[in-house]
Amino acid sequence: MNKIAPKSLLLSKWTKTHINNKEKHFSVVSISFDEDQRVVECVIQAVINHNEYMIDWRELKDSSQWKIGWK
Repeated sequence: MNKIAPKSLLLSKWTKTHINNKEKHFSVVSISFDEDQRVVECVIQAVINHNEYMIDWRELKDSSQWKIGWK
């Protein structure tokens, strides 16, 4: 399990373990918080083609799907 803090997500880099459409490396480009400082929206962007995807930020904790950094 990857340990991440919601406040440090913005501009963090991630590597997907199962590659789709040649998209392997991603960067978190947008985070939205509610009034209680909880993440309500997380957008990642593929480095290769700049496609953006909205994901649940908790998915990044799953080390079988995501690795911290670009590897």
